[in-house]
Amino acid sequence: MRAEEPPADLVRRVAHAETETQRTRDHYTYRQSVTLEELSDRGSRVGEYREVRDVIFSPAEERTEEIIGQPLVALKNLKMTDEDFADMRNIQPFVLVEDLLAIYETKFRGEETMDDVDCYVLQVRPRQILSGQRLFDGLLWVKKDDFAIVRSEGQAVPQVRSMKQENLFPRFTTVRRPVDGKHWFPVYTHADDTLAFRTGPQRIRLMIRYSEYKRFGSESTITFGKGEERPQH
Repeated sequence: MRAEEPPADLVRRVAHAETETQRTRDHYTYRQSVTLEELSDRGSRVGEYREVRDVIFSPAEERTEEIIGQPLVALKNLKMTDEDFADMRNIQPFVLVEDLLAIYETKFRGEETMDDVDCYVLQVRPRQILSGQRLFDGLLWVKKDDFAIVRSEGQAVPQVRSMKQENLFPRFTTVRRPVDGKHWFPVYTHADDTLAFRTGPQRIRLMIRYSEYKRFGSESTITFGKGEERPQH
């Protein structure tokens, strides 16, 4: 027996499916809850950042964000940066849409059953990174039957190092679940990594939950069971 050969146009089919998924998600409101913890060498929490924001539509039907309450900012050694927030919006819920195909190179890495779904595994990395760009470098698990991405693991790049600053970013996993019977949306992003700063290593733990998906103009809200949102270690 031998493994099934992937379609010759696998990447194009994935990008087409992702473009449709992104267009569909752009018509949904949802809640994004972020928790970042600084951990000691022994794993105890020494600092944290928490925020909740709703991604909604304005009265003019323009997509916008609304912070719920006041963020908790109690970090001891780190500072949230513009790049961190950009990664939360664009990299961690990563979509390989058709407009980005020229930016990335991809390689087929085999087949794997992930979360009880038969998947193709694709490696994705930037061909080059221009100044100011934030891109994805990692692996995608793609459903064999409809080419939807069900999981991504990787890192936002580049790491930013200069004489004056270090802005480092963890490896993360983003898990998706089906929302409307067809499209798979992110339900959580999890990271547990040690960032190698010049001043010394800093272990961090990040959790981003995406919940309360609701199609704009609809009365129904889509939720996920707690068991489905639990990160896997």
